[in-house]
Amino acid sequence: MSKTKLFSLILALSLIVMSAVGVSAQDPVSLRFTVWVGPGAAMDMLNGIAADYTEANPNVTVSFDTLTFSEYTSQLVLQLAGSNPPDGGWILENTAPQFVESGVITDLTPTLMAYPDYNFDDLEEAALGLWRDGDALYGLPFSTSPFLIIYNTDAFEAAGLEDPNALAARGEWTWEALATAAKAITDSTDLYGFENADGTVYAEGFWSTIFPIARAYGGGAWDAEGTCLMNSPETVSAVQLYHDMVFADGSAVPPGEAATFAGGQAAMRIGQISRVAQLDGATFGWDIAPMPSGPAGSGSVIGQAALAVFRNSPNADVALDFLAFMTNATNSETMSQFFPPARASVLSSDTFLNSNTRLSAEQMQLVVDGIASGTVLPSSPNYSQINLQTRALFDELWIPVADIQGVMNTACETIAPLLAN
Repeated sequence: MSKTKLFSLILALSLIVMSAVGVSAQDPVSLRFTVWVGPGAAMDMLNGIAADYTEANPNVTVSFDTLTFSEYTSQLVLQLAGSNPPDGGWILENTAPQFVESGVITDLTPTLMAYPDYNFDDLEEAALGLWRDGDALYGLPFSTSPFLIIYNTDAFEAAGLEDPNALAARGEWTWEALATAAKAITDSTDLYGFENADGTVYAEGFWSTIFPIARAYGGGAWDAEGTCLMNSPETVSAVQLYHDMVFADGSAVPPGEAATFAGGQAAMRIGQISRVAQLDGATFGWDIAPMPSGPAGSGSVIGQAALAVFRNSPNADVALDFLAFMTNATNSETMSQFFPPARASVLSSDTFLNSNTRLSAEQMQLVVDGIASGTVLPSSPNYSQINLQTRALFDELWIPVADIQGVMNTACETIAPLLAN
């Protein structure tokens, strides 16, 4: 069987194993939700919300099952087809159309509309688009978090460089300025100048790093009509910029090198506010700046994730109730220190600006601004197949002498049938 059909097949199989078990209000229930955060402050927060739910519903316990981010979707799909599927979990924006169209996730609308004091109208309609099918809502975005540049202020000072936020205030914080700063830091310190998003650009996370650059250059992955943009001059220029940072300047962490920003080996990285928890105990000063701009303007990109309940959950009714509890106004405010929500009232509040103990209100305003100007990462009903077929092709980019235009031409030719479906 073709690997490109594995995702669709497993999703179909997961419907076959749906359970018809009912749960009464008195039956003991153990809910399991899949996530991609591990031990730390964010997980402590999630466990706190779960404990609050159990206090109000003593027969219910909730656990969070951490799956590896780089393999999250494939691991989740295999669990859904197994004998012990999770009740709910997080879903990334790039696979939203697949999950919505597959029929394996449950419509949340009846539960959320009926939930006491949920205030459904407070949800930003623009943030719900990926998760809607007609009047049905299949995922509730709990995180609409823009990408930012997290940078080592000590390294910038040591290299005699101007602060990125000062450059941004003058409209001079561009990808070229970032590349120049990264090289200057590499040349004058023992640090790499730049780490890609979560260190995954050479594997699963290609677009998390390349898409913001491509957007700033006027390119992208594909458009709404299914036209591939990977081989456009704009996207090729964006890939060339990053390639030059790796191989010409030696300023970006190269393939196979385990150097990280949090570990103090790189001076800048692409990240979201949830990543600053990794900097507790850091021995260097740090700050955040907006994503750089480019010839086409803003490079702001939003990483979105939603909560969903799976149809093959034996505890679907209870799982739906917990999802509503977890995303109500109070808990959305609690979660906002790590995951900017889709609730207008939270995003516009002073509480949100002061919600993160690691970031100032001024820094959190960058998050609000990034949401306002950002666009979500690429998504498609065939994203898993697209990702599978391009991943090996993209490996050909990460050599010193790479035919970037040729690789991107081949990528567009390869995925054209998938974009047309």
